[in-house]
Amino acid sequence: MKNPVLKYAALNSVGTALYIAFIVCFFTMAPYILGENVEDTFLIPVAMLLLFVLSASVTGSLVLGRPILWYLDGKKKEAVSLLIATLGFLSVITASVFVTMALIAR
Repeated sequence: MKNPVLKYAALNSVGTALYIAFIVCFFTMAPYILGENVEDTFLIPVAMLLLFVLSASVTGSLVLGRPILWYLDGKKKEAVSLLIATLGFLSVITASVFVTMALIAR
């Protein structure tokens, strides 16, 4: 890809999707990793909120990091284009996941 906006948008979107897939794999495998008899303690909500904050930070960095830097560097048009392209790629990935789920459900 010659257009850096599209290249970065695709990389940001795929990186975000891979991070989300990693978290889902962790939750799927958690009973095997942590044991099925994990007690419902104070640590479970703490761990879940910490994971939520970490996930918001990681995905926020992937989606908003470079556009904010470009915007602050004076590349306002490129920054907005990158944000819109990243959200567009994420929308395509999301729609693809839903279509795949619908096809599998049949």
